[in-house]
Amino acid sequence: MVNDEGDATVNTKLLGYDFYRRTLGSPRYVVAPMVDQSELAWRMLCRRYGAQLCYSPMYHANLFAHDPKYRKDALQTCAEDRPLIIQFCGNDAEQILDAALLAQEHCDAVDINLGCPQAIAKRGHYGSFLQDEWELLTDIVRTLHEKLSVPVTCKIRIFEDREKTLRYAKMLEAAGCQLLTVHGRTREQKGPLTGVADWSYIKELRQHLKIPMFANGNILGLEDVHRCLDETGVDGVMSAEGNLHNPAIFQGIAPPVWQMAKEYLEFVELYPCPSSYIRGHLFKLFHHIMNIRQNSELRDTLATSNQLEQFQAVVDKVQAKYEPYHRGEVVYVPEEMDATISTDKLELNAWLCQPYIRASPESHRQKIAEKELEAVDPNRAKRQYFDKDGNEISRKRMKKLRRRQRRPNKTEAQVHQRHERRLQYCTACANPQGSKCEFNLCRVCCKDKCYGEDCDCPGHGILIKSRRAKAKHYQEHSKLEENSHCGVLRENLDSDPVPVAAGDVP
Repeated sequence: MVNDEGDATVNTKLLGYDFYRRTLGSPRYVVAPMVDQSELAWRMLCRRYGAQLCYSPMYHANLFAHDPKYRKDALQTCAEDRPLIIQFCGNDAEQILDAALLAQEHCDAVDINLGCPQAIAKRGHYGSFLQDEWELLTDIVRTLHEKLSVPVTCKIRIFEDREKTLRYAKMLEAAGCQLLTVHGRTREQKGPLTGVADWSYIKELRQHLKIPMFANGNILGLEDVHRCLDETGVDGVMSAEGNLHNPAIFQGIAPPVWQMAKEYLEFVELYPCPSSYIRGHLFKLFHHIMNIRQNSELRDTLATSNQLEQFQAVVDKVQAKYEPYHRGEVVYVPEEMDATISTDKLELNAWLCQPYIRASPESHRQKIAEKELEAVDPNRAKRQYFDKDGNEISRKRMKKLRRRQRRPNKTEAQVHQRHERRLQYCTACANPQGSKCEFNLCRVCCKDKCYGEDCDCPGHGILIKSRRAKAKHYQEHSKLEENSHCGVLRENLDSDPVPVAAGDVP
């Protein structure tokens, strides 16, 4: 590296296995970067239960570099939150560098997201949708490698072509990537078509790369972690969805869901985060019990909760219902599950942390085919929707009513204020009046009044009198300047004689 004076400087940044061992501490159990999910409170819970390295959520480099509020919220960390790798997405080397320079003092490495397969990544042109632009990726990785004081790492997905996947990984290694995480699925394997990750690709990459590697995919429990380490030879295993359903996955235990939820909410009190993050985590932890039909009301309560006290109340209700069964004080009679989940998929009781096993892509395709056949069947039974009074309504109306039910409940004061607001009407017409209008008029009538009577209404932002006065002042000022300028020109013409050219008659 070179300093400002052009002299060579000693690069003390650890690279490759030196970085993996001395900076990161040779981690084997890794929490994946998860948008809106791997925030500080969750990371601290995972570290308590055996996680040896955590990634931040994915951050947008452009927003991080130019939006101070976004950056402040993103950089929520603490002394115990190490080792930590911060992940960015983007498609411009200088833009990602600007963000990484602001983050490098708060982490042990900077990761580039090259694996996100979601539609938003396609629209934003980042994640796995950059995997065919090798020249751009070389520029991004090399720029960060040369100009950051911390190492740069990458997270990728595989290609269908095994040889192309190997060349892709070697290209990133040559550009300066110091640790590579490989998700053993292609860009197309997502959502209901996720399927099984192919560890054989990861094993082959491990045999050809010289930098540390993490594997990602098919991790449902601690036994999968150890099996992946043995089969692929990687240095560590990263868990995402398995970790969300059981933050104690790296200890190989299945604690009651309310225990994990309570400990998480305790961390949230120390390290606040948006209510949407909390709601998302609780739905993951409570996934199996919330799909029990008898818990539908509890599910709706969780969906509309937006205060820490409300989330704690939901957790308390879950504990009160299922702890007697867990302790063996009451015999548990299996409850009716939702049609989307069958009881034979649950290896443990529904109130214990356990993985969610997705349906296979084949079964999903079969369901789609069945729905397509049903849609063209003229004899199919038409679905009917009813409101709370039993009146038949349209599907669109039903969806609107459900959205309203999910909204936070308003206080009596808010309801009363809204009712009072409805009783106030414009004194000149039947429209509602502006709440801050000085003349108790609606906006249209207020505008007519201000124009006709030359007055202002700050409540509606209609400032006719002020603007007219300002325009009049500007005209008078311009006229005075013009007259003054003309007077100066006249004086100059009178005082300066016109020069006479040689040979002319004066």
